[in-house]
Amino acid sequence: MSLPHAILTALLEKPSSGLELTRRFDKSIGYFWSATHQQIYRELGRLEEAGLIRALPSEVPVRGQKKEYEVLPDGSAELARWVGERQDPKTVRDPLLLRIRAAAVVGPQGLEAELRRHLGLHRRQLETYEAIEEKDFPPGRRSDEDRLHRLVLRGGIALETFWLTWLEEALAEVGEIALPAPGAAPGAGGGAA
Repeated sequence: MSLPHAILTALLEKPSSGLELTRRFDKSIGYFWSATHQQIYRELGRLEEAGLIRALPSEVPVRGQKKEYEVLPDGSAELARWVGERQDPKTVRDPLLLRIRAAAVVGPQGLEAELRRHLGLHRRQLETYEAIEEKDFPPGRRSDEDRLHRLVLRGGIALETFWLTWLEEALAEVGEIALPAPGAAPGAGGGAA
């Protein structure tokens, strides 16, 4: 996903100012695609320059007044084209996975605490997603838009559930690994994946 397409999606859902977009990103799209206030404003300028969005006319122009943007037909067409575009999955780049790999070489000192911290973070994120699901998707709410929004949320719930299961497994493995004695060579005898 790219930021311009995330912004087009959000503006098609509701014309907004840059500040409103930032707030909406923090509450929804930001769970799976984050952007700073500056990135959003920069991208709004590019999209407007490309003729994909426009600032809505203001009844009374006031200096410093926030602009509200809407998507133009070319913006809708671009978003529709992008939705059907082929894109391969991204390779996972997670520093925690790399740190575990490094622990195989230098030993797991301190790794258990970090795994527990991540476990707590993922538990809280799962609780957040489940609360959103309960609040925003009560039984019987089945419009096509709701179904697709919920599908994204269910993906987030599944990912957090995966991380909880995997982190519990990682903690069990790390808990069984004896720390090397001071001065001993760590990682002796281990194979490379």
